Amino acid sequence: MKIYTKTGDDGKTGLFGGVRVAKDDIRVEAYGTIDELNSALGMATALGADATESSLLAEFQNDLFVLGAELACVPEKREQMKLRLIEPGDIARLEHHIDSLEVDLQPLKNFILPGGHPVSAALHHARTVCRRAERRVLSLSSVQMVAPHLLVYLNRLGDLLFVMARRAQSTRGQEDVLWRPRQKS
Repeated sequence: MKIYTKTGDDGKTGLFGGVRVAKDDIRVEAYGTIDELNSALGMATALGADATESSLLAEFQNDLFVLGAELACVPEKREQMKLRLIEPGDIARLEHHIDSLEVDLQPLKNFILPGGHPVSAALHHARTVCRRAERRVLSLSSVQMVAPHLLVYLNRLGDLLFVMARRAQSTRGQEDVLWRPRQKS
C-alpha cells in the first residue's frame, strides 16, 4: 500500500462513510487533535515511562484510536463500524485509575507548574493537548451529533494525565514544581 494517494491534494479528506470534507473542517480538527494527543502519549512513553505508566499510556492510545475513528465517521454510518466504541464504562475505568494513582500522592495545596522530570513534563503536555481535543470535540458537538460520553471521556483523561504527571514526579523522587504567585507591591 502506498503512503500517498493524491486524493487529498485538493485540500479535502474522506470520512468513514464516503463523505469528503475540507481538511480544516471542525470534524477533522477534532479527530486530528485526538491524533496529536495520541502522539504526545507516545512521546511520554519514549522519554522513559515506567512499566505502570507505559501500560496505561498504551491503553489510552488504543482508546484514542477508537475515539478518533468514531469522530472520523459520518454519524449515520457509526453503526457500521466494526469495533467496540468508547462507552460510559471506559470513563469508570479512567476514574478507577485516577483513584488508584492518587493514593500515594500528597494532597494538592498549591497550583503546580508543568515541568520537572521529562516524563512528567511530557504528561503535562499531553494533558494540555487533551484539553484542546476536548474543546475541539465540544465545538464539533455544537454543530453535529457527537456521543456525549466522548466529552466526558476526554475530560476524565485530562484529569488522569494530570495525576500521572504528579505520580511521575513522585516515583522519581522529585516534588511537584509549585507555582509561586507574585506578591503585590
